[in-house]
Amino acid sequence: MKRVKKIEHLCIIGVGLIGGSFARAVRQADLVNHITGCGRNIDNLKKALELGVIDDYSQDIREAVKEADLIFIATPVGSFKSILSQIKDSMKDGAIITDGGSTKTSVIEAAKAVFNEVPENFVPGHPIAGTENSGVEASFATLYQDHRVILTPLKQTKPEAVEYITQLWESIGAQVVIMDAHHHDLVLAATSHLPHLLAFSLVNTLTTLDEKQEIFENAAGGFRDFTRIASSDPSMWQDICLANKDALLEHLDLFSSDLKQLRSALQQGDGDFLKQIFTRAKHSRDDLSAKNSD
Repeated sequence: MKRVKKIEHLCIIGVGLIGGSFARAVRQADLVNHITGCGRNIDNLKKALELGVIDDYSQDIREAVKEADLIFIATPVGSFKSILSQIKDSMKDGAIITDGGSTKTSVIEAAKAVFNEVPENFVPGHPIAGTENSGVEASFATLYQDHRVILTPLKQTKPEAVEYITQLWESIGAQVVIMDAHHHDLVLAATSHLPHLLAFSLVNTLTTLDEKQEIFENAAGGFRDFTRIASSDPSMWQDICLANKDALLEHLDLFSSDLKQLRSALQQGDGDFLKQIFTRAKHSRDDLSAKNSD
């Protein structure tokens, strides 16, 4: 693989798990000379500096981006319009913008609202990686290795910018996929956003029960595995769900319909139907596991 050109000056807006891990990864791969961090939490920025994740920081976003050759936005998607508005007249000519937002249509709409059209050097992206933890202390350099990164460039996006961001991700071990933004949101609504919504909802439901302490104390591995993601950042997931509400509602309605069928089968003692659903689900899950292990 051709070695990607080193980033002279990188600005990370939002130095948490996603932004911090990106900074650690490109530094470990010797792909950057200088990293500036930007964010609202001064203690988090100080910790990032202390850990060597960034070289300096500024809470003035215009100051933070003015020397950057690459700007990586890793904040909740609801903040993108405000961020893009602030950096619009402060960026260097030719600076590339990319991001780690979990929804792409809303990010593109935010860019259109600020710039009138999506800038040709803006490459929307979404790394399909993460943990339930947040903050720069949760970041690590290998987060993206062997994980997919979906890029959703538009027709006007410069091919050179797409190629550069692709090579950058690949250089830190990620597998890059190019996808239409609308299709991305539909797929992620099913595979990520709906599971998070369900995990939050289940834990919230059980929290209201009188026996909640006993329930949580006796929780088996399946409960812990499924609800682990309910420890994720509530503010971030509020933004994601609202930004992708149309696609999420479509999948939620489908799931609700299937859940009603399961309830009916359970009420009627229809074991054959239950076994049919369980068997189909098991085969699908086993096939997925087999493909991922290849």
